Amino acid sequence: MSPFNSSLYFLIFFLVHISMASSSAELQHGFYKQTCPNAESIVKKVLRNAMAKELRVAASVMRLQFHDCFVNGCDASLLLDDTPKMLGEKLSLSNINSLRSYETIDEIKEELEKHCPNVVSCADIIIMASRDAVVLSGGPNWEVKLGRQDSLIARQEDSDKIMPSPRANATYLIDLFAKFNLSVKDLVALSGSHSIGNGRCFSIMFRLYNQSGSGKPDPELESEYKSKLNKLCPIGGDEEVIGDLDATPHYFDNQYFKDLVSGKGFLNSDQSLYSAGEPTRKYVKMFSEDEGEFYRAFVEGMVKMGDLQSGKAGEIRKNCRVVNPRRISGNGFWFAK
Repeated sequence: MSPFNSSLYFLIFFLVHISMASSSAELQHGFYKQTCPNAESIVKKVLRNAMAKELRVAASVMRLQFHDCFVNGCDASLLLDDTPKMLGEKLSLSNINSLRSYETIDEIKEELEKHCPNVVSCADIIIMASRDAVVLSGGPNWEVKLGRQDSLIARQEDSDKIMPSPRANATYLIDLFAKFNLSVKDLVALSGSHSIGNGRCFSIMFRLYNQSGSGKPDPELESEYKSKLNKLCPIGGDEEVIGDLDATPHYFDNQYFKDLVSGKGFLNSDQSLYSAGEPTRKYVKMFSEDEGEFYRAFVEGMVKMGDLQSGKAGEIRKNCRVVNPRRISGNGFWFAK
């Protein structure tokens, strides 16, 4: 075998081995117990400090799990910046001018690298921080499974194909969630993530003035609430202005579902869960009446979503925004510097 063919053979073997290891890796509780025992406490501390400066950070960070995991699994592909050769997910239709608080993840990663360099993946940071955002907002706590690797690539088109629009209705969302083996109950419970945070006028202008091309407002909007939104989001106004997703936007509770029952859902995709009738309406009513049941279903849904993996080869990024630099050795192996 020639030196060239030998190097090529070992390179292929090496890459296949990485891929198999990545796809077969099992997520587990306490994954960093030996390698970075303070990982979870560090994540929570940095997030708490960020929320002390701006409470909205909690909702922004929690949303990252949804937008990352639904696109080729929970692999932090969402966090990669664009490069001359790669158009990533940050400018996709559902993310541009919408997702935020990437810098909070940067701060968490920087602190973890000080204590445990090259150990904690950005994908796991998203999962831990999302959980902590709920807890620090007064919601339920749960033990997260860890051990993910970070994607080596991101593709804007992948996000555009998957992530739903604020105009989506319940039927569309049921079908979308089913693709990830998430049930109707999971869909409604996870939509309760909108218990905290804000949405833009851009996302509801059609509901206020031209629902389904009718030239009229959404008839499901409660009249006083519609008047409030008309003042917040007038025709010709600044569509980047934000409104509360429910009546208690900084507290993770079941007020979101109570608002849907009252016709006060901010987004069409939210209100549709109640107005479209069964099978989603029964869960909206259930969660509006029983906060504990909502918490249990939400945790179950978040764990299921966190289990989504691409099975592709990955790495532990040093910087969540870029893949690790690489060099090729004399034997044809690629290594991170």
